[in-house]
Amino acid sequence: MLRLTWVQPEDLIGHELRQAVQDGREPSAIAARWRAAGGPEAPLTAGASPRPASRCLRLLATDLLDELADLPSSLGDDEPTGLHGIRGLCPDWPTPRPAGSPAAWDDGGPPCPGDPERPEEDGRGGTPQAPGRAPGPRAPSPARLEAAWLGRAVGCLLGKPVEKLPLHGIRHLARATGNWPLTGYFTARGVPGELLTRYPWNRRSAATSLAENIDGMPEDDDLNYPLLGLIVLQRHGRSFTTTDVARVWLDELPAGRTFTAERIAYRNLLGGLEPPLTARHHNPFREWIGALIRADVHGWTNPGAPAAAAEQVHRDATLTHTANGVYAAMFTAAVIATAATGAHDVHACLRTGLTVVPPRSRLARAVERAVRLAHEHADFTTVVDRLHDTYAATHHWVHAVPNTALIAAALTHADGDFAGSVCRAVSGGWDTDSNGATAGSIAGLLAGSPAALPERWTAPLKNRLATSVGDFHGTGFDTLARLTRLEASRP
Repeated sequence: MLRLTWVQPEDLIGHELRQAVQDGREPSAIAARWRAAGGPEAPLTAGASPRPASRCLRLLATDLLDELADLPSSLGDDEPTGLHGIRGLCPDWPTPRPAGSPAAWDDGGPPCPGDPERPEEDGRGGTPQAPGRAPGPRAPSPARLEAAWLGRAVGCLLGKPVEKLPLHGIRHLARATGNWPLTGYFTARGVPGELLTRYPWNRRSAATSLAENIDGMPEDDDLNYPLLGLIVLQRHGRSFTTTDVARVWLDELPAGRTFTAERIAYRNLLGGLEPPLTARHHNPFREWIGALIRADVHGWTNPGAPAAAAEQVHRDATLTHTANGVYAAMFTAAVIATAATGAHDVHACLRTGLTVVPPRSRLARAVERAVRLAHEHADFTTVVDRLHDTYAATHHWVHAVPNTALIAAALTHADGDFAGSVCRAVSGGWDTDSNGATAGSIAGLLAGSPAALPERWTAPLKNRLATSVGDFHGTGFDTLARLTRLEASRP
C-alpha cells in the first residue's frame, strides 16, 4: 500500500500537538482525546507511520487539527508573521543607503549587463529601488557567486549520507574511518559491518554521496529550491508575489520532490487554497527548515541590502511557513546579503541577520545563545552537546529553531572558514545536509572564489548538478553563477 509521507492526518496530529506547545497554545485536552482514541505519536524520523489509521481515527485526526488551529497563542505579540508586524518589532531594522552616497564596497568583478555605472544611478531614470535595497552597489562577481553555489553543494553533499541519523551515530561512523573531527566526505570503506547495521546511511543518498560514490552533485531539495528561486526572479523580477512563487512551483517542481511544509502547501494549492492560508492549513511543519533552505538566492541577489533580501524572502517563505519558520529564512537571507559584499566578516554578517528577526522570538534567542556558546567553548563538541541538551527532546530534527542556531554556532566557531564551517554544521547532526548547505553558501561567499575552496571538496562535483527542476539538469555551477549575477544586477 502506498503510504504518502508528510500528509496523512494521523501522522500530522502528533507534530501539531508538539508545535502547539512550542508556539504558546494549550493542547493538553486535545492531546488526551487523541491518545484515548488510540492515536499514535508522530513518526520520529520518517514522514509516515508504518501502518495506516482506521477511517474513524483519520477523521478524528482531521477534526482535531481544526480544533488545534483555533487555539489562541500567548506568543502572537512577539512572533508575528506579517512583514509589517515583524519590522515593527525590530528596532535595528537595516535601512537602505541614501541615494547619492558612495558605494560601500566594490567586488572587483567585471561589469555585467544591467550593472549601474555609478552608485547614484539606478538605471531607471529615478525609479525607486525595491524597499531596503541599497541603490547602486555592483552585483557580486561571478567568481564569488560560483563559490557560493559550490559551497552550498559541498555542504549539502557532506551531510546527505548521515541525514536522519542520531548525533552519536554520526560520530561513531566518522570515528570508525579516522574522519573525526570531520575533514572530508563520509565513506563506508573501513566501517565495521555491525556499525553500519546499527547506523545505516540514508538509503536514498548513500549511493551518490559517500566519497567512493560521488560523481557530480546529485539532486537534492537544498539545490532545487535555489533553482526555483532563480526561475521566479527570471520570470517575475524583484516584485514577484507569493502567488508567483506558487505558480512557478506548480509549473516546475514535481510534487514528489517536496517534503514537510512544502508538500503540505503544494497539497493545499491543489485543493484550491491560496497563500498565506497554504502555510497554515493542517501544516504542523510551518516552523521547520524549508523556508530557510530557499533563502540563498534572495541574499545573493541583494548584495549589501539585508533588508531587501529579508523582505524578498518573506514573500517566498510565507507560501509555506509562519513565524519562526519565516524568521529563519529572513535571518539567512540578510546574513547572505551582507556576506555577498565581501566587505564583512562572518560575525558582522550574523549580527546583521539578527536585525531582521523579532528580538523576543524563539529564533532570535536560540541564535544569540548559540553564538555565545561558540565564543565560550574551544571544543565544538561541547557547543553541539549543549544545543542538543536544550532542543533535542522538544524539537523535531527538521525544526528551524535548533537548526538555525546550529548553523550560526558552526559559522561563529569556525570564524567563517569554509571547511571548518561546513564540517562543524554537519557534525552537529539534525538536518545535516541542509545545515551544511547553508553554512557552505555563506562561507563560500566569504571565501570569494572557487579557487579559495579546497579542491578535495569541489573536484568531485565535476561542475555538474543533477536536478528535476526546469532545464537545469547537468548545469555547471559557473553557469548558475552567471545567471544569478544577471538577476542581482537587475533593478
